[in-house]
Amino acid sequence: MEEGANDAKTRWILSVRKVLRPEGRPDARALLVDTLLAVALAVVGIIASWKFQPVDYMPGVNPQDAPTHVPRGGRPHYWLIAVNPLPLALRRRYPLPAFWAAVGLGLLLGSQATWITLAVCALAAYSAIGHSRRRVLASASLVIAAALSSFAFHGAAPELPGWSAAFVIMLLAAVVAATVRHWQDQFRASQRHVAALQTEKREAARKAVEEERARITAELHDVVSHNVSVMVIQAGAAHRVLDAAPEEARKALHAVEASGRAAMAELRAVMSLFAAPLGSVEGLQPQPGLDQLETLVDGVRATGMPVDLKMSLPPEPLPPGIELAAYRVVQEALTNSLKHAAGASASVVLRHDEEWLEIEVTDTGGTRTEQASSGNGRGLIGLRERLAAYGGSLEARHRLGGGFVNQARLPWRST
Repeated sequence: MEEGANDAKTRWILSVRKVLRPEGRPDARALLVDTLLAVALAVVGIIASWKFQPVDYMPGVNPQDAPTHVPRGGRPHYWLIAVNPLPLALRRRYPLPAFWAAVGLGLLLGSQATWITLAVCALAAYSAIGHSRRRVLASASLVIAAALSSFAFHGAAPELPGWSAAFVIMLLAAVVAATVRHWQDQFRASQRHVAALQTEKREAARKAVEEERARITAELHDVVSHNVSVMVIQAGAAHRVLDAAPEEARKALHAVEASGRAAMAELRAVMSLFAAPLGSVEGLQPQPGLDQLETLVDGVRATGMPVDLKMSLPPEPLPPGIELAAYRVVQEALTNSLKHAAGASASVVLRHDEEWLEIEVTDTGGTRTEQASSGNGRGLIGLRERLAAYGGSLEARHRLGGGFVNQARLPWRST
C-alpha cells in the first residue's frame, strides 16, 4: 500500500516537473518585449485601481450615495495589482505556469479587479494556447479559469456587461490564439516543404552535373581515343619507313594530319555544346552519324588494318541519338582492335530487323601493342551506359579461336 502511494507520488512529481519545464526558446528581443509589456500593464493596472478605488476610501463620497458600478471593499492591494501582470514576462518560455500565475493572482484580487486584470488573464490565456505544447492541459486550464473568472470579476471596475463577459473574453483570446497557432504551423510546414524542395533541387542539380561530367568524359574519350590511336600507329609506321620508303612515310604523315584534323573537329563540336551561349548555334557542327562510317573505316584501313564493312540500314531515317550511339560502338571497337590486336583484320557488320539495329565488330586477333596496357575499360563502360539510355545493350567477349567480338543492339524505331 505504502509502495503504491510512493509510486503515485513519484509519478505526480514527474508530471509536475514535466509541466514546469521550459517549452520554448524565445530570443532576447522577445523576452525584452514581454518584460516591458508586463511592467507597462503593472503600471497601468495601478493607475486604474487608483482611479476606480473602493468607495470606502473615496474622500467626500457617502458609500450609500455611490453609483452601483463603483467597487466596494477594503483598501486596494496595490502590490497584488502590480504583481499580477509580471508572469507575462515568461509567457513564451513557460506559457502554462505563467497563465496559472496570472489567473491565480487575478482571482485573488476579486472585486478589486479591473479591465487591466481581465486583459492580463486574456493575454495569458492567448499565450497558453498559442505557445504551450500541452494543448489538452492548456485547454482544460483555460475553461476552468474562464469559469472562475466569470464569478470573481463580476464586480470588476468598470463594471462588466454581465457575469459571462470574462468567460467570453478569455475564450475569444483562446480562439484567436488557436487560429494564429494553426496558421503558424501551416507556415512552418510550408517552410519545411520549401526547404525540402530546395534540397531536392540542389541534389538533382548535383546529380545532373555529375551525369553531365560523365557524359562529357565518355564523349571526349570516344573522340580522342580513336583518332589518337590512329595517329600513333601512323606516326610509328612513318618512322619505320622514313629512310627506306619516303613516299610511304609521306602518306602515313598525311594520315596523321587527317586524323588530327578529324579529332580537332570533333573536339570543337563537343566542347562548343558547353561553351556556346544558350540558344547559339554559331560554330556548332553535327555529331558524327552512320553516313560517316565509311570515313571512319577508311581511316583505320590507312593504318594498315584491313577492315570489311557491310551495312544494311533501316529504310526509315534513324534518330540522331541512335546514329551517334551506333557510330561510337564501331569507333570504340575498331580503336580497341588497333590498340590490342596489331596485325589483325577486322569486320564491321550492321544489320536490322523490324525493331532492332544490330552492330557486330570482330577482329581476328594479333600482336598486343604497348597502348594496350593503358586501357582501363572506360570506353566499354561508357558505351554500355550510352546504349542503355536508348534501351540497347552491348556484349564484348573473346572469340573462340582468337580475336574479339563486340555485339550491340539498339531499338531503331523512334516510336
